[in-house]
Amino acid sequence: MTIKKSVQTALIHTDYKAPEGFAAFPSAIHHASTVLFKDVAAMRSGDWKNKNAYTYGLHGTPTTFTLEARLAEIEDGKHCLLAPSGLAAIAMVDFALLKTGDDVLLPENVYNPNRELGKWLSQDFGVTARYYDPLIGAGIAALIQPNTKLIWTEAPGSVSMEVPDLPAICQAAHEKGVLVALDNTWSGGLALRGFELGVDIIMQALTKYQSGGSDVLMGALITRDRALHDRLAQAHMRLGMGVGADDAYLVLRGLATLKLRFDAHDAGARKVASWLKTRPEIGTVLHPALPDCPGHDIWRRDFSGAGGLFSVLFDERYSEAQTDRFVDALKLFKIGYSWGGANSLVMPYRIAAMRKGWQLKGQLVRFNVGLEDPLDLIADIERAFLTL
Repeated sequence: MTIKKSVQTALIHTDYKAPEGFAAFPSAIHHASTVLFKDVAAMRSGDWKNKNAYTYGLHGTPTTFTLEARLAEIEDGKHCLLAPSGLAAIAMVDFALLKTGDDVLLPENVYNPNRELGKWLSQDFGVTARYYDPLIGAGIAALIQPNTKLIWTEAPGSVSMEVPDLPAICQAAHEKGVLVALDNTWSGGLALRGFELGVDIIMQALTKYQSGGSDVLMGALITRDRALHDRLAQAHMRLGMGVGADDAYLVLRGLATLKLRFDAHDAGARKVASWLKTRPEIGTVLHPALPDCPGHDIWRRDFSGAGGLFSVLFDERYSEAQTDRFVDALKLFKIGYSWGGANSLVMPYRIAAMRKGWQLKGQLVRFNVGLEDPLDLIADIERAFLTL
C-alpha cells in the first residue's frame, strides 16, 4: 500500500523498484553498512559465519561474496576472507591461530612488515617468533617445538628471491601438527598451486596483480578446511576486517585480465633480466627462472610462471652511493614499493641488514617490470648505468 509522504520523507523512502531481468558483464557494486531484513524471523535466522544471509556490511555484500568466491576458485580453495591489505590478512592469521605461550616460525627473508608483526607478538603478546633459513627444506623439522603452532612461508622471498621447498616444509610441519601459511603474492595466485604442495592457508596481497592499477589496498586469505576457515572468520569479525564495495569491484574488474597481464609482466621481466645478466655492472641476477637464483631448481619444479618482480646484485666494486645514483637516474622506473601494476618500479635494499646469513656480495636493487615495452626499459637502465 502506497503511503502519502511529504517531500522530505519521499527523498528518503520511495515505492519505486527497478524492473527485474537486468544483466551485464560487470559485477554489481553493493554499498551497505546497514543491511535490511525482510522480517524479524529473517533477522534472527541469519548466520554471518555460514554466509547464508546478509547481516551487516562488515560481514559481506553480494559484491564481496562474489570476489571471495572467485579468488577461492582461482586458487582451487573453498573459502576466502577479504582484508583491507595484505598485512591485515597476515595479522588476521596470527591473531586467529596464536596465543600467549605459542611459537611461530618465519623465514629470514620474510616480507618486512610480517617480520615487524613477529617482533610485536614477541614483545607485547608473549608469542615467540623465530626465524629460519628459507632454503632449509625438510630441516625445519629440527626447529619445530611442542608449542610451535604456525609456520609462515613466502615463495619466493620478495626481495632476496630465494625459493623455499614448500612440500618438504609442509610435510615436516604436518607430521608435528603445525599449520603452514603461504604468502603467494609473488605468483599472483596463478603460477604456484599452494594447496597442491601442502600449505593450509594462502595469503595474497590483492594490491598487486589482482588489482593491476596501483590504486587499491586489499588482502585475502584462502583455505580448504572449514574448521580452519571458521577460526580465521572469528578473527576477521573481532578485528573488524571489512573492505569497501568500490575496492572489491576494482579487484573484480581486474580479474578478467589477470593472467594476460601476469604473462606480459613475466615475458618483459625475463627479457630485462636476461639482458642484465650480460652486463658487467651486474654481479648476479636474482630471478627465480634463471639458474643464478637460490632455489631455482625448486622454482622449476613447482612454478609455472614468474611475473615481473626480480632483484639484481651489482658488481662488488660499486658502493651504495653509486647504486643509489643509478636508481635516481632511471626515468621509466619510478622509485616505489609494491609491484603488479602497469608502471615499472625500482627499489634499493640493504639486504645484509634484512636477511640474516646473507652470503652474496653486492648492492641489491629490486626491479618490478611493468607493461612498458621491455626494450624501452632496457634503454632506461643502460642510460642509468652511465652514472655509475
